[in-house]
Amino acid sequence: KMATLLLKKSYLTNSLKEVPFKDLWGSHGVFTTMRVIGKPFKIIFLKNHLNNLINSTKDYKIFKKNIRSKLNQILKINLKRGKKYNHLLRLAITNNLISISIRNRITPSKNFKLKLLKYRRLDPEYKNLKYKFILKNMQNINLKSSDLALTFNNQIYETGTANLIFVKNNKLFSPKKNFYKGITLKFFDNKFNINYSNIHLKNLKDFSEIILVGSGKGVISVTNVQGMIWRRKSLKHYKILKKYYEKAVTKCPRYYSWSINLTILQI
Repeated sequence: KMATLLLKKSYLTNSLKEVPFKDLWGSHGVFTTMRVIGKPFKIIFLKNHLNNLINSTKDYKIFKKNIRSKLNQILKINLKRGKKYNHLLRLAITNNLISISIRNRITPSKNFKLKLLKYRRLDPEYKNLKYKFILKNMQNINLKSSDLALTFNNQIYETGTANLIFVKNNKLFSPKKNFYKGITLKFFDNKFNINYSNIHLKNLKDFSEIILVGSGKGVISVTNVQGMIWRRKSLKHYKILKKYYEKAVTKCPRYYSWSINLTILQI
């Protein structure tokens, strides 16, 4: 069952005039999903998310001048200072629209499994809006305890909502190409030596751990993969990565102190 949106609004990019909401799935455009937590709230890795989103609009030829300040305006209008958050916030951009939606963050189950789906996203190196096939298939799984692992040519790339890190002989691995390198994976890339190589389904048995990392999921240890012999053999690296991630969440500045500094920088 897909999540219920607690807030959903769309704005014309040029004027920021509010218009009827469009989720923009299937459109030519890009999006990012961010974790909002606490009171006063923090948006985890906000600067990285906005930088990445804006760079993606350039690649998709939908970049508009002043897009950063407009995105910040939309955040300020829609996020409430006095509210306690544990939510996921999505910003989606097309040539003429910016949509914002907020949903509850589901706390993932400790018994988390992957279900294989033969599919490679269109233009997979980007967080584009061509997600309808994945969203349709996600309606058939329990999002609290499972995710779809996307496979193509007998290789595994990413999940419907997160990146994958594999552990073998105390070394970390992640797919080489055909996937979107998310903000959380980039965070770990700066902290650890991740080896980027093709991950073949037939070699899954060689890995002791499979770990999901992403804005929505945080850090999750996978217990098993449906239809495969693979079972989790260790929690060692999951615990290490989770500790680093939680430290980053704790250190992340509150949104208002960050946005005040941003305003000063823009002036």
